Amino acid sequence: MSVRLGLNLPDYPWDRLTEVRNRAAEHPDGVCDLSIGTPVDPTPQVIRSALAAAGDAHGYPSTAGTDELREAIAWWYRSWHGVVLDPSAEVLPTIGSKEMVAWLPTLLGLRRAELAVACPSAAYPTYEMGATIAGVECRRIDAADVAAGASLDGIGLLWINTPGNPTGEVLDTDTLAEVVRRTRAEGVVLASDECYGLLNWASDAPAPSILNATGGDHSGVLSVYSMSKQSNLAGYRAAFVTGDRQLIGDLTRSRKHAGMIVPFPIQAAMIAGLRDTAHIFEQKERYRSRRELLREGLEAYGFRIDHSSAGLYLWSSADVNCWQSLSQLAELGIIAGPGEFYGEAATDHIRIALTADDGRIAAAAERLHDAAV
Repeated sequence: MSVRLGLNLPDYPWDRLTEVRNRAAEHPDGVCDLSIGTPVDPTPQVIRSALAAAGDAHGYPSTAGTDELREAIAWWYRSWHGVVLDPSAEVLPTIGSKEMVAWLPTLLGLRRAELAVACPSAAYPTYEMGATIAGVECRRIDAADVAAGASLDGIGLLWINTPGNPTGEVLDTDTLAEVVRRTRAEGVVLASDECYGLLNWASDAPAPSILNATGGDHSGVLSVYSMSKQSNLAGYRAAFVTGDRQLIGDLTRSRKHAGMIVPFPIQAAMIAGLRDTAHIFEQKERYRSRRELLREGLEAYGFRIDHSSAGLYLWSSADVNCWQSLSQLAELGIIAGPGEFYGEAATDHIRIALTADDGRIAAAAERLHDAAV
């Protein structure tokens, strides 16, 4: 008798864009791919130099990260958010933030405890995929609903995402504080995915972190952050999780056993990127210029921009099904992301990424303006 093994996961959702991509590719002036938000600008030299200098990495690196890296991460939270962390116990580097999102339900033992994961109604698909990998249910609950008293019965892990992907919505500190209070009262682990936090368009200050809403007590709370967006480091897989010292300790032990370790040269590059702030402001201004061009073009064409006060996307709607909007944009040689990928609540929206070079952004904006005439 043969046994069929495997998780039997669904196809990767972005593979469903093939027809749209093929149609957009027929445009005589080329494609403007504004779908997946992968950085296109150069990795800052200060980071590349640090990576090269650390290339003689003949020994095994530490799962917990070097003392210097943990101190740099704590310094980063103190500098940007005014949050004090114990670098020896409340900080852990990770191999990008996506693997932490995908594996956290498993590492927390939610299946053993028969507890579910919850995430926003319009959300990055990996929150739900993490529940699937762990073999538990995923429920859709927005932070505002939790703050208003929505039931958390049977939930072991609540994900919030601020600034949100795909919406660009920023949760205020009052809402965050009430979500912290509710989850603590119910014994639910609260994890906040904050990887777009420095790309706040409403202010020069970062969007609030969940750690700004804990009153200095980080119990039951985790902040997950990635350097991919702020520093063009998607290819480095450079990220970290901070917060509750007991949870950080448990995660560190689990990751040691599983061999989930950030390579030493990447750790050195992370230190350089965290300590250098000039490149972050430079990159933010590049995105700000692209954002304004696209926003004006989309609104001229007839799209409404919702939320989008932070992050790398314009959350747009023409009040029709997302696939109809994608089809119309494909005729202009523009590829966007369908809201359907982010949940049933998002089927009338599309996600427009700012992560194309200046020439492609300008071309997309020009095509939108021309088509609106």
